[in-house]
Amino acid sequence: MLVPTRDRPDALAVTLTGLAAQSAPGFRVIVSDQSTAPVREEPVVAAAIRILEHHGHPVEVHRHVPPRGMAEQRAFLLARADRPAVLFLDDDVWLDPHGVAVLAHALGALECGFVGFAVQGLSYRDDLRPDELVPYEEWRHGVRPERVRRGSPAWARHRLHNAANPLHLARKHRRDERSWWAYKVAWIGACVLYDRRRLVECGGFGFWPRVPPRHAGEDVVAQLRVMERYGGAGLLPSRAYHLELPTTIRDRDAECYDYVIADEGP
Repeated sequence: MLVPTRDRPDALAVTLTGLAAQSAPGFRVIVSDQSTAPVREEPVVAAAIRILEHHGHPVEVHRHVPPRGMAEQRAFLLARADRPAVLFLDDDVWLDPHGVAVLAHALGALECGFVGFAVQGLSYRDDLRPDELVPYEEWRHGVRPERVRRGSPAWARHRLHNAANPLHLARKHRRDERSWWAYKVAWIGACVLYDRRRLVECGGFGFWPRVPPRHAGEDVVAQLRVMERYGGAGLLPSRAYHLELPTTIRDRDAECYDYVIADEGP
């Protein structure tokens, strides 16, 4: 479990206690801390760490400063991972207790590069957006590699993850007792389980020196690359819930896509 964090100790504590309640055994947690004050010294975070360790999950908290952008922070975390699968989980996401187990099972069953839960904001649970649900399409015969680029029809899939759209999609498309099913995505933010070897093979987040320190969309670049070679999928119903706090990345003028993907050939 790879968790980047910066100046949100209360949210991080919620995220970590959500991990402590997971039914899946045998994982460890690595936190990259770029907070103004060391986050491990915050009582709520220290308590959450003790709970995780009490449940048999080792926790590493790395003080990783100065900040050099999210791509570099994710590259730092990935370099410290050694398990076959890595879950990048943002510090403002609560996972259902079976979330990790479902992700791990789906990644093995689908044999693709990544799977993920689009986070849903439950304050929007009554905000139905039919137009944004139009690009939805399930993977019915296995996940296949696909090339997704800005301006293509597949790019419109990013709207599927706005507000509480994952909740509404799950309600609309559940037809049987399936515990999960896969659908096509443009990318997924905040809760993504990768096949580590395949992510590294596709470059991971090693492009970080090519982008300005203040940037956004680093996960988009990584996922487009993995998807093109190995495929990727979203899972429904989503078991990830957004805490709906203000973003810590306020400057979004520099999109990693423009510095990395836009210049790549076919």
